[in-house]
Amino acid sequence: MKSVFEYRNYREYIRDFYESRKRNSAFTWREFAKLAQFASSGFLKLVCDGKTRLSKVAVEKVLPVFGLLGDQAEYFRLMVAFCDSPSPEVRSSSFEKMMKIAQENRVEFLESKSFAYFSSWANPVLRELAPIMPGATPLEMGHTLVPAISAAEARESLELQESLGLLQKDECGNYRQTSEGVSSSREVMSATVVNMQKQYAHLAAEALERYSRDYRHISGMTMGLDREAYERLAAELDAFRKKVADIVSNVKNYDRVYRLNLQLFPLSKKVEKNEK
Repeated sequence: MKSVFEYRNYREYIRDFYESRKRNSAFTWREFAKLAQFASSGFLKLVCDGKTRLSKVAVEKVLPVFGLLGDQAEYFRLMVAFCDSPSPEVRSSSFEKMMKIAQENRVEFLESKSFAYFSSWANPVLRELAPIMPGATPLEMGHTLVPAISAAEARESLELQESLGLLQKDECGNYRQTSEGVSSSREVMSATVVNMQKQYAHLAAEALERYSRDYRHISGMTMGLDREAYERLAAELDAFRKKVADIVSNVKNYDRVYRLNLQLFPLSKKVEKNEK
């Protein structure tokens, strides 16, 4: 069985542990639960199937069964928080700590670069900006962003994107975009993309004061919806986003980088109607 440091989803680790034991003996979910001192014989199978979660108390019960101690045990605890926490900040923090522990134990963390890319709003912006600034230094590129970033931050972003294959540098030192995308696991994407979206939402709020109406278009509506109307609007937003992508794909000589946010979210709890 693989080292715990090679896993990003604790449910996969539990299932692999069970399958490994089962191959070498008549191991059952009932016996598994008994070893971990769970009253329900099928509890761990429900966890693996995604129908329930491991509480902090439950985590401490399964660690001795797995034989995980020290860094391995802490890694498993963080993996549970990474997979199950409803907070993007907790998931992101847990993943960073997982990376650090794995690297300290000389295990390559393949998702570390994609995690770094989605951790900052500036990375996608520089990917769009670098090709239209031939000969520019990282300092000049960084100071073209609004708000500006340092030369060191810009250089780090450019090097990261080169390593990911998102940008390529020619013999003159100028950048061009590639058709490559950033791939990562569903868990990593969920931990990082939400934080990036929050960064962009904050920048959108700042844009209200930073730019005049000639350079920004920010509007909205407050409305009452039922589920059917919500789904219809969501579908329209998806269709609009595709139209935007078609328009953007035909822009060859752009001179500025923009961000478009499409937002539709509740501002109240659901009101249950009383039937008389």
